[in-house]
Amino acid sequence: MPYFEDVRKELGELLSWADVRREQGVNVAGKLAALRKGIVRLRKELERCGPSKPTAAAEPNDLPGIQALRPPGPRRLWRRFDPAEYRRRVKGAFLARAAGCTLGAPVEGRQPQRMEALASHCRMPFPPTDYWTDIDNPFDLRYNMSPRGDYLRGRMSHIPVDDDMTYTVLGLLILEDFGPGFSTADVGRAWLKYLPMACTAEHVALANLKAGVSWRLAGERGNPYMEWIGADIRSDPWGYAAPGWPEKAAELAYRDAYLSHRHNGIYGEMYFSAAVAAAFACAEPLDACRVALSEIPRCCRLHREVTWALRQAPKLTDWRRARRLVDRRFAGMHHVHTNNNACLTIFGLALGGRDVTKVIGATVAMGLDNDCTAATAGSIVGACVGIDGVPEHWYRPFRGRMRTYIRRHEWLGIGEVLSRFAKAARAVWSEDCCCCCL
Repeated sequence: MPYFEDVRKELGELLSWADVRREQGVNVAGKLAALRKGIVRLRKELERCGPSKPTAAAEPNDLPGIQALRPPGPRRLWRRFDPAEYRRRVKGAFLARAAGCTLGAPVEGRQPQRMEALASHCRMPFPPTDYWTDIDNPFDLRYNMSPRGDYLRGRMSHIPVDDDMTYTVLGLLILEDFGPGFSTADVGRAWLKYLPMACTAEHVALANLKAGVSWRLAGERGNPYMEWIGADIRSDPWGYAAPGWPEKAAELAYRDAYLSHRHNGIYGEMYFSAAVAAAFACAEPLDACRVALSEIPRCCRLHREVTWALRQAPKLTDWRRARRLVDRRFAGMHHVHTNNNACLTIFGLALGGRDVTKVIGATVAMGLDNDCTAATAGSIVGACVGIDGVPEHWYRPFRGRMRTYIRRHEWLGIGEVLSRFAKAARAVWSEDCCCCCL
């Protein structure tokens, strides 16, 4: 149940009465004018006031402030860039990410009961161990491009379009266009060049940029979504570009996240970028998640919640208990917030371990923003196990191709994308010439 459910209910009933009286000839518009002014005034007041002083002190938005509040950590796990090891792991990470995203996309945001009923209809196990074979409204388009039927087993011929995979490619393009030293201003330029659409915080930031708002303010002005999951889902390219170097991955992620997010929204992207980067040097996914905690402020809410999830992980028995734990702890939080979904990602990795199928199946089954969480969990476990640990039935249907909604990059070869990421990773590692040996 959302926060302030009583207010939402009262507003809903008020507007229902307004509708019926308008239909009956009453001049309702005048009566609602004062309410509208009051709502606008309160919205502006809430936007201006910012977080409480203790929260603002514990959760800075500047990179030096964030880094000053980090706990101790390894910062870097690889001593040198290993091309062969990188190729094996990045292929596993990218394809397991695509598999988790594609499995979750047709059932994004659905309650577990609905997904379980769909699995029964499809005569599939639940959590799923393969792609769905049927879905409602199969001809409806996602992102005005891919029919929902394209995400189904037997009909799939490429990685269908999704924002999670689109932002992975966009991160690559930013690295290619501006180099590893790109700035947040460069990220804004890339968005204006490549993105025809965006959602929630990204939509606000993109609209602000188009209206001439500076990149410094694009993520703040008119943006109540600043802590939602949108930055989190943009984590992976920075982990792929800084394999074995979680500190660098988190730094790259910060520059990207700042355009659209603040506070825990920024930390979500930094955290999971660091986790993906650490996974290139870890055998166990949760080890990578523990390392990544050292790249966000130890006093922030996300650090507290992920620490809680990692403590709960050994006690988990099944996905149902995991979802109940998250529902109780985050009662009222929006289903696409960074923090609750971060914990479900941790729980999916805990339930599946090094088994890609169990990881993405359980993560999708738990719900909330489950295409995003399954994509991120897939990326982390895929980097840990490498391509040899990703069952072929998850990537064979892609036939080596993917689709995005990036302008002039709607179709790409998967092998080409992976080769370009390898080049970008070499460039990132070559920046640190003192200890990089290519």
